[in-house]
Amino acid sequence: MTDARILARALADPASVAGLDADGWTALLAMARAEQLIGTLSVRLDGLPMPGAVKRILADARAAAEHGRRAALWEAEMARRALASVDCPVVLLKGTAFVAAGLSAGQGRSIGDLDILVPRPALDAVEAALLAAGWEWVKPDPYDDVYYRRWMHELPPLIHRERDRMIDVHHTILPLTARITPDADALIADSVPLGNGLRTLSSNGMIVHAAAHLFADGDLAGGLRNLWDIRCLVDEFGAEGLDANARRHGLHREVARSLRLVEALFGDGEAHGIDRLYLRRLTARDDWGRPTRPVTRLVFYIRSHGLRMPPAMLARHLWTKWRKA
Repeated sequence: MTDARILARALADPASVAGLDADGWTALLAMARAEQLIGTLSVRLDGLPMPGAVKRILADARAAAEHGRRAALWEAEMARRALASVDCPVVLLKGTAFVAAGLSAGQGRSIGDLDILVPRPALDAVEAALLAAGWEWVKPDPYDDVYYRRWMHELPPLIHRERDRMIDVHHTILPLTARITPDADALIADSVPLGNGLRTLSSNGMIVHAAAHLFADGDLAGGLRNLWDIRCLVDEFGAEGLDANARRHGLHREVARSLRLVEALFGDGEAHGIDRLYLRRLTARDDWGRPTRPVTRLVFYIRSHGLRMPPAMLARHLWTKWRKA
């Protein structure tokens, strides 16, 4: 049965697409779109022989990725200007950080919201500055507002009223209700200046954050893209000091699993034990890009809620959301 391993193989070894027939190309492109990796795939395959129709699709994907890169950098600059008067470090996260730092992980990468990390004591000043500069709340509901501020790792999401772009302001990288409590102060202290007033996490910090987002804060939706991020970061920077850094944040198991799965999907490694279940979830796509393996997905969906908060708190939260719906 076809699954997203064909996409992983094409990313890791672009020459593997040689000889694909029409159905093979359809499956590869459909999975890449579904996993938000079509831009990355287009960069990886650029210059290889392929059917004309495929070449045009991938050229469009590269153009869209370049537009997304420019938009992400402009949004980061707008945030920098808005926060220039706030005396605190502003650390770019995820895709925007990758492209701002010129990293291989940013090549062709799909970028959504602008994610930044700031010290928790600066949240009030950061919030006020963004509101004054044209951002406004996406979720004005009082319950959601209190929930984010009391229990989450970020402010309620904001969107700019003119540019229609969202920003997520983090003060740590996992919810406050999660079992793992990373050292946000250390992440910020170890961050690297870009030279324009903004910063990125250290190379190890980026890997730790990606592993946390993938394995400690979600149901692995979009996980193939996150795992490719980790593969690119390790290839570019190596893993010296990574285990010690991960242990500092209580995320050594998650980082170790990410490295094993990188080898299993993009290298010559083989998944064993429970890693095979993670691999099954990460590759759950058919040759039309549609989600498959609903039971496995449900297991990880339930797991994600269990990671985010204790059972009693989760029950109250779900009950409240159900009543409001």
